[in-house]
Amino acid sequence: MTPVAKWLDQMPPAPPNPNPSPDEPLLALHAVSKRFVGVLALDGVSFDLRRGEVHALCGENGAGKSTLMKVLSGHYAPDTGRIVYKGRECRFSSALQAQRAGIAMIHQELNLVPHLSVAENICLAREPRRAGFIDRVRLHQRAARCLARLGVSLSTHVLVGTLPVAQQQMVEIAKALSLDAEVLVMDEPTSSLTETETRQLFLVIHELKRAGVGIVYISHRLDEMAEIVDRVTVLRDGRWISTDDFAATTVEAIVSRMVGRALGEQFPPRGPRQRSDDIVFAARGLVRRGVFGPLDFELRRGEILGFAGLIGAGRTETARAVFGADPLDDGELELAGQAITVRSPRDAIAHGIAYLSEDRKAHGLAVKMPVAHNITLARMDAVAGRGGWIRFDEEARIAQHYIDTLGIRTPHTHQIARLLSGGNQQKVVIAKWLLRESRVIFFDEPTRGIDVGAKQAIYQLLHDLAAQGIGVVLISSELPEILGLSDRVAVFHDGRITAVLDTPSTTQEEIMHFASGLSSEAQAVHH
Repeated sequence: MTPVAKWLDQMPPAPPNPNPSPDEPLLALHAVSKRFVGVLALDGVSFDLRRGEVHALCGENGAGKSTLMKVLSGHYAPDTGRIVYKGRECRFSSALQAQRAGIAMIHQELNLVPHLSVAENICLAREPRRAGFIDRVRLHQRAARCLARLGVSLSTHVLVGTLPVAQQQMVEIAKALSLDAEVLVMDEPTSSLTETETRQLFLVIHELKRAGVGIVYISHRLDEMAEIVDRVTVLRDGRWISTDDFAATTVEAIVSRMVGRALGEQFPPRGPRQRSDDIVFAARGLVRRGVFGPLDFELRRGEILGFAGLIGAGRTETARAVFGADPLDDGELELAGQAITVRSPRDAIAHGIAYLSEDRKAHGLAVKMPVAHNITLARMDAVAGRGGWIRFDEEARIAQHYIDTLGIRTPHTHQIARLLSGGNQQKVVIAKWLLRESRVIFFDEPTRGIDVGAKQAIYQLLHDLAAQGIGVVLISSELPEILGLSDRVAVFHDGRITAVLDTPSTTQEEIMHFASGLSSEAQAVHH
């Protein structure tokens, strides 16, 4: 008897189904509601999943997608409603119980233990044993097979905390695949993956479909869904809006249902923003041995400069070194034509240089602190009174100003930051650096894990910052985003800038040509 069969055998008896059907859903949630303090997160939502299908679950941040799946996977108990799994009504009291029943979830917020190895994370709580001790050989063999299935070449001995976000994401996916689940929930699985890694994941998804696994797929990248998705359900404000065959609808219709309105052009028009020829920031001969360099780039006042390239090409590493988060071995930095020295983030901030990390929760926010504290965190002198005491009335006034200016959706200034949606958390981080009156801002994957409506708001913010004369560097793995927002794009490959291209006269294909190292030219520049 399989573990799933044993588990089902121990379930309380359910009323027999008088008319069993081969088309009966593998999983069905009926009229599920869930309320948190002051918030109705789910309001009578129904959803079903068939064997061997990919059912997309779409909606803006805060629509209830992740909450619904956490109810399914045992993280939350529903207040009302029913869960029917394989023809039996059930309710899971923990994630472990759901896993044992054959339901696994890949979380948007990585659920890994940083001080454990890749193998230990993949097999966590399910380690192979011999004579009561963990069998290390089999542990690493099992983990290596899971990674190989994803086409990932990665040492199973390395500590997860030392890996970049993209590789941690692949470990998270491998961990879920190792469970051999019958229901697999994927919450933003491609948010930090390269195109190549995404293609490999899709091959695995097709393999799982053929094996009869039901997959719930949550993603804001609607354009990538056509290849794998069979049906799509839209949630808005905790309510069910629609369920359609994906082939019978359009991305535009899905987006309209998600936001409750039709969306206009995705990117702000370039017209109102006038670029200057003034160089606000320049990097000369930057080197971090074994990581990148030497490389040069210039940023003009009021310009958005895109950093494009494959994962590991050196884009993030360059931004972190400029910000003083990682050491430089050689090179010079100039701000408005004057040489500056940056040995730490404190030095960078003092010079008006800001960096918004791709992992905003780990490196951009104090998630357990209120919105007001987060906004003023980098400029405590603005709210300090006599004796160093914080003037909370002034802090609240400043925070409210940025809440109104940036359209941050929060009930009040003392709302805890972790309770905001991803897009609003990103706006709080931006507010922090605006209060510092930053002259140069590096945005590292600013729309990662953010819904389409919030993306447009972030795009408009970047455009407005550049219009104010701030120099903006945009690091993004989404080429349409690079082409839609930036004025020029610096293309990275293997730690070097292989081309600097004028965005209006280039294409995704040309960017990928230089990003893949296919050009024999040392550097190409379009003017």
